[in-house]
Amino acid sequence: MNLKKLLLRNETALIIAIVLLSIAIGAKSPEFFTLSTLFDIFRSSFVQLLFALGVLVVIISGGIDVSFPAVGIFAGYTAVVVMQKFDLNPNSLMIPIVLAIIIGIVLGGLNSLAIANFGIPTLIATLGTAGIFRGVMLTFIGSSFISDIPVGLDNFATADLLQVQPEQGTLARLHVLIIPIAIITILVSLLLNRTMFGRSVYALGGGVEATRRLGISIKRTQAKIYMLVGGLSGLAGILYVSLQRKANPYDLTGSELDIIAAVVLGGASIMGGYGTVFGTVLGVILISLIKNNLILLGVSGSWQRAAVGALLLIGITVQAINESRKAKKRRVSTNDEAA
Repeated sequence: MNLKKLLLRNETALIIAIVLLSIAIGAKSPEFFTLSTLFDIFRSSFVQLLFALGVLVVIISGGIDVSFPAVGIFAGYTAVVVMQKFDLNPNSLMIPIVLAIIIGIVLGGLNSLAIANFGIPTLIATLGTAGIFRGVMLTFIGSSFISDIPVGLDNFATADLLQVQPEQGTLARLHVLIIPIAIITILVSLLLNRTMFGRSVYALGGGVEATRRLGISIKRTQAKIYMLVGGLSGLAGILYVSLQRKANPYDLTGSELDIIAAVVLGGASIMGGYGTVFGTVLGVILISLIKNNLILLGVSGSWQRAAVGALLLIGITVQAINESRKAKKRRVSTNDEAA
């Protein structure tokens, strides 16, 4: 790859943006350049990255999912309620995690049923199921705040892989979650780039009819996509409950904008057919920087969502311009061949 193509890559632009934003924040607040801040950014990105990986798969396939926060908190909250109601081992970490993942897969399966079997557009289907999931949770599972979550989940919130105490400054704590999150990220990348399922996802994003002509089952692929997203969302939901050390059924509402913006800024085409895990990771880091550190630049916290929304619009606009240029080049090339 030549230098020009490298500089024009979306990932390169994101790295530059992250570096420039970090320099600006650090110039205003020198304590930003500490190991503690870096570890805090990692910690605040774990749950968002899991959600973003699921959304990435959906967007590559040409769809859009806005139900993942509802799936996440439904799975996380319900797992805690089930643990308490049936008096399951409160010291276990794996039981609530497995419960949440299973619940997430089931809810993702309901999404796939609406989309693959009934042909409902993905945005409308997931918008509807998001409301249904929240309503069912608040009506039948519970609507009260739970502060006494199982001991296993509560203790995991402070499970550090590494602690570094500088001579001056705050104790830097790197959470052990960085290892499983890194493994999951690599596995999703391999799944998209090295498996038949991944090729099916990219093909589906290129066009339903073209995918069908390749002999790929549209319904089966969509079912796998939304069950995968459900599983990742369920895991993200229970980890969110653990890291927050509380289960609140009203949490995660409105987080769709941040996650979708991170994925789009990471280069995933909103029209489908393209997206990378590396770009998504960078997008999540950039959004995390903006959400957690704009206040250090003297920007009011109320402007955070406006900034994220503006970045989302910029990302989609850039994609639209690039698609328009590509279409124009194809038309010119076709005309030249005809002449």
